[in-house]
Amino acid sequence: MNHDVRPDELGAHVSVAGGVQNAPGRAAEIGAANFQLFTKQPNRWAEPRIDDETAAAFSEARAEHGIAVAGAHDSYLINLSTPDRRLWRMSQRSFQGELQRCAALGLDFLVTHPGNATDGDIEEGLSRNARGVAESLEAVDGPTRVLLELTAGAGTTVGATFENLRSIIDKIPASQRDRVGVCFDTCHGFSAGYDLVDDYDGVWEAFDAVLGLDLLGLIHMNDSKYPFASRRDRHEGIGQGTLGEAPFRRLMLDARLSHVPKILETPKGDDGADADIRNLTLLRNFRRDAADPQPARLARETRERSP
Repeated sequence: MNHDVRPDELGAHVSVAGGVQNAPGRAAEIGAANFQLFTKQPNRWAEPRIDDETAAAFSEARAEHGIAVAGAHDSYLINLSTPDRRLWRMSQRSFQGELQRCAALGLDFLVTHPGNATDGDIEEGLSRNARGVAESLEAVDGPTRVLLELTAGAGTTVGATFENLRSIIDKIPASQRDRVGVCFDTCHGFSAGYDLVDDYDGVWEAFDAVLGLDLLGLIHMNDSKYPFASRRDRHEGIGQGTLGEAPFRRLMLDARLSHVPKILETPKGDDGADADIRNLTLLRNFRRDAADPQPARLARETRERSP
């Protein structure tokens, strides 16, 4: 861990090149005590297993680097809302495999996109999704909480409203429901029509009314390349997109959300980890400047005087 950085709730999606056991060290290199990873190649159906040696190495690295929260994002191929029976069963088995790897690694969360109801029947898509999640949770015990990610709402995508996510959760049997929560992605939410720029308080009031803040397990901190309510999902660096800095400043200062892990999925480009460090530093500065506004003002004036 970078000892110049005080551990907080921020982190990033990190590479697992060379093995998942390398992920905790990569999080530490960017000054993060939280991270997200893929437990497999996200664009392949192959379902690798985590052997005991890898699991032990991951656990040792997590302890060594002081990782507080670690989780995974599931495969992009999984579609638990599909009406295609063969694809649904492939998706369910793949999702169950994701949960098994998460359990082997002792991960805290597994983020999943609710998928697409390609027949246009959103309600049935929500029911199919709930059944796939429930079957998988029934088959795999462990510490991992499934987090349904709010989507941008393109095409026949389900999960682009708080009500959609509430419907999926309500359809999961009560015996498994406490293992399910929500991931709020700022880019997706803005693109889906939740106006974090001009109605920040209204968005979180609606979230609390429909879902309850206790279900919020993770926030993906991503700016957006596209405008409000565009229904398009394209991430941008913090303050570099259509959300701008203001909503992220409010997120960093919102006491209701201070305990919620916040993970970057912003583009890294050719900069790799340096891009994550820049974005994390910017977010931390929002909180620091609010706590100590005098240095912030002086720094701003210095920048303004610079040629």
